[in-house]
Amino acid sequence: EAELEAELEARTLQYEYYRDSLFEALDCPRVPLDSFAKIKNGKTYKEFGAGNIPVYGSGGIMTYVDRSSYDKPTVLIPRKGSLGNLFYLEEPFWNVDTIFYTEIDEEQVIPKFLYYFLKTAHLEDLNTAGGVPSLTQKVLNKVLIPVPSLEEQQRIVDILDRFDALTSSLSEGLPAELAARRSQYEYYRDQLLSFPRKGENQ
Repeated sequence: EAELEAELEARTLQYEYYRDSLFEALDCPRVPLDSFAKIKNGKTYKEFGAGNIPVYGSGGIMTYVDRSSYDKPTVLIPRKGSLGNLFYLEEPFWNVDTIFYTEIDEEQVIPKFLYYFLKTAHLEDLNTAGGVPSLTQKVLNKVLIPVPSLEEQQRIVDILDRFDALTSSLSEGLPAELAARRSQYEYYRDQLLSFPRKGENQ
């Protein structure tokens, strides 16, 4: 089990190092986020009916409703709570007021490129509150984003998609592998401890 968990940790660190290196090596202008994206607030969903549209907060999916706030590729950025907990979405969704969504000019920036870059930006360091970690639109709008050509953006996205898939397959397969190892251990443990009682046939 320890070897499997160490393997996952090593692959994750390898992926993060390579991802960060790709962005650090970019020799291109950096522009404020608000030059190509609009940050939008979330709203309550309490009056909606049940449906199949996921409702996102800063912790992830909260419930499902019957309407969406946006249906184009976007990056969700937490406003409160876990500030590094970003989401990339291409399907319709609703978002509450603890998380922003972004309307991105795709003629300038590929949404998934922005998502991957923001994963390296340590948004938690931009916290503006003393209690619950918080971000404001004003602060986010000034975050500088590298903007190479669309072709270069797509190349980076393709590379990171492949790395992400490898890491995800390990993350998803690990619990099953651990469960199999535990079952195997328990089987042999029980076999070893299944001694016949005194007077029973050997």
